[in-house]
Amino acid sequence: MATAVEFTLNGNAVAAIAEPGETLLSVLRNRLGDTSPKAGCLQGTCGACTVLVDGEPVLSCLLLADAAAGRHVETVRGLAQGPQLHPLQEAFMERFAAQCGFCTPGMLMAAKALLDHNRNPTRAEVIEAISGNVCRCTGYLPIIEAILEAARRLSARG
Repeated sequence: MATAVEFTLNGNAVAAIAEPGETLLSVLRNRLGDTSPKAGCLQGTCGACTVLVDGEPVLSCLLLADAAAGRHVETVRGLAQGPQLHPLQEAFMERFAAQCGFCTPGMLMAAKALLDHNRNPTRAEVIEAISGNVCRCTGYLPIIEAILEAARRLSARG
């Protein structure tokens, strides 16, 4: 039996009908119109669907929608504040950290979770934070450098 699922999405209260066994990724994309989390492998191995749930990175293709009830969900669509990009988004553009762009939303959200908890991560901590996200285009170096640059900018802000 379908159920109503209510949660906060990028700061806004939302509600959607979820079918039994339906994933958060499906609800976000197909019911709420937030296509920023990408549907990659749908098996939890690529990280393209990474979102933050209560500030922690989660593979939305594996999380049942019901499990998001009453929680705070953040997608890459919620990073920018109006026309002002998040420092991670700026750094990804400047460092050419996105090529095809398919992995980018998941990488951004994994990086945001890291920087929300640690404004001054080491290179090794960045690598660990994005280790669940697969990129086939960049070779990871531009992504790592962009995350470290965003960390510097966020640290400078205080």
